[in-house]
Amino acid sequence: MPNRRGGVIYFSIDGRQYDAKGNFTYNLGGEKREAIVGADAVHGYKAMPQVARIEGEITDGSDVALAKLIALDGVTVTLELANGKVVVLRDAWYAADGDGQTEEGNIQVLFHGKSAEEVT
Repeated sequence: MPNRRGGVIYFSIDGRQYDAKGNFTYNLGGEKREAIVGADAVHGYKAMPQVARIEGEITDGSDVALAKLIALDGVTVTLELANGKVVVLRDAWYAADGDGQTEEGNIQVLFHGKSAEEVT
């Protein structure tokens, strides 16, 4: 088994790679279990769906149009991790506020999708 667990990542939307910056997070969706607590004991749990997502920051550039990024819908978003795993988010849409930052040219990206999977 390889020892590398983190480091360089690659972020792309519909096959177009963007400059990934910093730490990205992802969630494959599925169910989230929440405890049901009564006055006498824990009664069990309820299962609620979660939204599959990929989020992080990219570096702005002359070839990145924020208005087009914000309008994205029905796209496939991929996050290639340093450990060889690829997270694929399908039928996704841009879900962030659309904020850009000037000091280092950061653009927040948050994509929600109908399904996600890990490919190893």
